Order: sequence, then structure tokens, then C-alpha cells
Amino acid sequence: MTIQLNPRYRFENYVVGSANRLAATAAKAVAESPGSVYNPLFIYAGSGLGKTHLLMAIGQAATVINPQVAVEYLTLDDFVESFHAAIAAGQGDVYRKRYTEVNLLLVDDIQFLTHRREMQAELLRLTNTMLSSGRQIVLSSDRPPNEIEALDERLIQRFAGGLVIDISAPDYETRVAILRRQAEERRADFGPGVIETVASLAINSIRELIGALNRLIAFQAVSDTPLDATQARAVLGKSIPAALRAPAGVEGSVVTGVASPGASRAEPAPDEFGSFLSEIVNTVTQQVDAWKARVAEAILRWEGEGYRTQRLDALLEEQSPVDPEAVVQEFVKDIERLRLLQAEATELDPALPGLPLFRDPDAVEEARALVDRARLGTSPPPGPSPFWDLKEFVEAASNRMALRAAAAVIATPGNEYNPLVITGGTSVGKTHLLHGIGNELAHAAESIVACLNAQDFIDELIKAIDRDRVTWWRARYRRITALLLDDIHLIAGKERTQEELFWLFNLLQEAGRQMVFTCALPLQELEGVEPRLITRLEGGLVVELPMPEREIRVAIVERLLSARLENQDEELVAYLSSRPADSIRGLQGLVQRVVQAADAQQVRPSLTIARRLLEGSPAAPVRRTNSGRTSGIVSPLGSVRSREKTVWDWPDVADRVIEDLR
Repeated sequence: MTIQLNPRYRFENYVVGSANRLAATAAKAVAESPGSVYNPLFIYAGSGLGKTHLLMAIGQAATVINPQVAVEYLTLDDFVESFHAAIAAGQGDVYRKRYTEVNLLLVDDIQFLTHRREMQAELLRLTNTMLSSGRQIVLSSDRPPNEIEALDERLIQRFAGGLVIDISAPDYETRVAILRRQAEERRADFGPGVIETVASLAINSIRELIGALNRLIAFQAVSDTPLDATQARAVLGKSIPAALRAPAGVEGSVVTGVASPGASRAEPAPDEFGSFLSEIVNTVTQQVDAWKARVAEAILRWEGEGYRTQRLDALLEEQSPVDPEAVVQEFVKDIERLRLLQAEATELDPALPGLPLFRDPDAVEEARALVDRARLGTSPPPGPSPFWDLKEFVEAASNRMALRAAAAVIATPGNEYNPLVITGGTSVGKTHLLHGIGNELAHAAESIVACLNAQDFIDELIKAIDRDRVTWWRARYRRITALLLDDIHLIAGKERTQEELFWLFNLLQEAGRQMVFTCALPLQELEGVEPRLITRLEGGLVVELPMPEREIRVAIVERLLSARLENQDEELVAYLSSRPADSIRGLQGLVQRVVQAADAQQVRPSLTIARRLLEGSPAAPVRRTNSGRTSGIVSPLGSVRSREKTVWDWPDVADRVIEDLR
């Protein structure tokens, strides 16, 4: 299971101090050049000191620098759960193959490998694969590798071969900087010395320090005046759980406000967030009305998740609001609307979700307008042409396998044959079958079927590169439910197109979305196409469309003539379907020529017109009259032609027989 990178965890909002400077520097170097320096990078630190923030910041920065980098972040629990699920489903190889296509792998909480020998072996195999192929792996733990109980010595050696670096507890100055930034983000103004009071708590965890700041924000939200340092000490000394207080007798208690370098690290209280909310509610309800406690609780929760709460802040300033509970409920609904819009924005353009707009419940309409604009800007790729109807594709023994495969694809898209590759020579019906499949797939609800020629796909990408809109171009294809690409052989030698198609192929296959390709050559004869693409194409079903047999040719001629003739002329149909034509397109051209010739003469298409047009000879020999005798045969134009030339110009033996040789 892949976890999305939190857009808030970036280097830009990572406060760097003496305790984490080396780790931050190494992390930035890895983000700028994955696989080149510090590989693997192993970061260890106590709980709440910023390991996860740093890991996700590496991923965020790497994708900004190079959008082609495939980044995956997961915790060890996710790694274990996904592995066990894959093994239970008999798809262990598929699971392992998944990570061979990741350029930057971020694995959090490695300390839980303790006594898990099977997962240690799996991680060792994965690490060796990543290192041998020059791809980056970054890991984090709450302790150094050699202190993880029962960890395989080979893993310890692999980690030591890169860079193992720690993050220690922040010093006083760094704590102040972190807390000030948090207060600015929450738009909380405190009196002099309040921030410093929180920073002086004998707490090593940044997360717990921010929890203490949250208490002050919540308390101040229901107070008439801003807190000062004295009130802050009283609130924290009264409300902070015992597990988070400074030990008795240790210099640096909340009362003195001075942090001791030797202060012992407190363990976080169980269910910290739930205890925290309960405690705040109990404290506040003793001083204010119950509705203010409810609003304060909502402010505390949603500010903690990074949302702006000015609507609720304004509610607290009213003396007796009409229905504060309704205001809170509507506020929560707006947050849910923002989350839905943010999820859609992620699909449309990965750069959108990190915008502040999606953290402001008062800006739902602006966020919706932004998504609407992005939706219009990412109009779907070209769809199948309605001209090609699958019902008009003539079935015969030679193409029956291809048609049955097409029917299976339409019945269960993405399941049975994915991808389906149709090969064959020029004009044997590949394009007709491709678009016919596309039209059938497009009938499904909410389907977005991309059906286009490979050359158009290449031209689209070139235009996107030229206009610096590659991200937008990718977003168009991330939304599709099926990809049908004609003449895939045209991507030969187009390295950037193959790269983009490779990543798109993987995305669609993992999502279970159908892909169909056509190719004028057998796949094994393709040159200039990367092996990794060839193997993916061969991993589905490859079927061949041969040259049309007589049964197909007769059906095609009958269909083309039916638009002009109420009653089929069997002789004309038999004649045209027997004429030399190297493709269906060539056969269509023959029929079109006969129809146009008949139109020019304003007569019905007939065998006579067809022969005269296609053979350059009359339909029957002209008999000699009594008006004169010649040594040749009179042509329809009145000229005399040599008997020998006339005889040998006729292709059929029966037409060469000249009666009446008197």
C-alpha cells in the first residue's frame, strides 16, 4: 500500500538547528541526486523529532527537481502487510517486481524489524536490488541499526555502507524557532515570554512541545485577553499530563522556565490526543459556557490538522450566537468538501493539492473554481472514431481469435487480456478493430477512453514539452479508463515517448485499466523500442490479423455496394472481390472507383463498367458487320485494332475466342 506524501512536510517548513543540521544537509543532497550520494541513507532519532517530516521532504523535493523520479513512501507496517497479502494471494513475484520500478524508496520505522526474519530477508533482497541498480533507498528508525534487536548482520553492514546519521533533541533556540513558526501558521498571537515558556519545558519531543502550544492556543481562544507568560506557566502546570512534566527537583521545571540540558526524556502519555482533548474540555468548561468548550475543541482539532479556523475564532467573539453547533457542523462539512476537491485536484495536477486554498474552509468556492479550471485544462485525450463500428467488422476463420479476444476485453476490461496487442500488415483491419473496441468500452458509465495513433501521441508530448506543460499532459492520461494506441511501432527511436509510455503503462496496469495496441510488425521484430516496453506488451495477449480471405472480401464489397444498389449484383460482387488487392483499403479503393465511374455516366454500377474501368477493355467483343471487311476488329470508338493485340489484351481465355473468322 503506497502512502501519499504529506504536502506540508517539505524542506521549506523544516526548521534546521544544530541538532538536525547534518541530517537535513544529507537529506537535501539525496533529494537533489538520488542514488549518487549517501546510499542508503539511514536516519535515526527519538519519537517526535522529525524523521517522517525529513523522509517526506526528500520525496517532495526529488519530484520537484525531476518529475520523472518514481518515489514511494511507506512504513514498515505497510511493507509487512502488503507482503503478507501478496503471499496469501500467490502474487509474491508481482509484489517484488513493484519495487524494481521505484527510483527513490522511503521506508519509515525500521525498528519494527525486530525478530521478523522473513521480512529482514525481504528487505535485504530489496536493498541489494536498489543499490546494484543505482536507485536510492532512505530508511528511518528510533535507534541506530546495531541497536535494533536481532537485526540481520548483513542488513547492518548494508546500512553502514551508506550514511547512518542521527537527529538529537533540539536545543532551546531551535525549539523557540519551531514554536514561533507553528504559532504564525495558526495565526496565534501571545504575550511576551509565552513561546519561551513552552520552549523551556523539559520535553525532548517536538510533537509534544507542539501539543503544549496547542493547549495554550485552545485556552487563549476562549479567553478575553491574550495569555502572558505567568498565565501560560499556570495553564501548563495545571493541565499538562504528569508524563509530560519535568521531573520533580529537576532544574528547568515549568515554574523556573529554564531547560536543563540533562533533563530526562519523558515518555508520551497513552492516547495522547484523546487525553489532551478531554483535559482541555474539562478545563475550559469550568470558566466558560458549554458551547464555547465545543467550539474550542473544534478549533483545537482542525488547527492541529492544518486548517484555518477564522470562522470558529469569530464565533467565540460573539456574546450569544444563534446556533454555534450548526456553525461547527457546517464548518466540518466544508472541510469534507475541501478534502474531496483536493483529492480530485491531485488527479488533475499534482502541483495543486499543496496550495493554501485547500486548507481554508472559507475558500470552498474558490477551491471548486480552481478544480473546475483544472478540469477544463485537462480535457481528455482523443477518443475512438464513431466511423469504426465493431458490428461491421466481418468475422471469419482467420480473424476469429482476434474478435473473441476483443469481446473478452469489452466484457471485463483490464482483467483477462491486458494489454491486448493486435499485429498485422498494412490495412488488414487493425485500426477498425481498435476503434471498434474503443467505442464499445466508451459505452460504460464514467469511462474516459483514449484512442489515438502513436504519432499523435508523440506530437502531443512534443507540444507539451515545448509549452512546458508536461505535468498537465500527464494529468490528461492519468484520468483515462482505457488506452488504445494505434501503430505502436512508430515510437521506435523516440526515447522520451517510450519513457512516458512506460510510466503510463505501469500506472494503468496497476489500476486495472484496459490497454490495447496495434503494431504493423511482430513484436520480436521491433527495433528501437526498449526491452522493458516489449516485455510488457508481450505480457498480455498478442493476436495477428492476416490478409483478408475471400469470405471477408465478399462481405466488404457487398456492404460497400449496398448503399448504391437495392438488389446486389452477384456478378459484380464476385468480380470485385476476386480482383487483386493487397489490403482491405485497396479493395475499398476498387469499389469506390467503380461507383464513381458509374456516377459519372449516371448509370447503375455494373460488371460491364467495372471491367471496362479496371481492365481497359470492352465487356464483350464487337461483331463484324456486312458494311465492310477488315483484317482487324472494330473498337467501340470506331478505330481498327489488330486481331493479335486484341486477343492477348483480354485476360480471360473465354474472351480470347473469336467466333466468325470468315
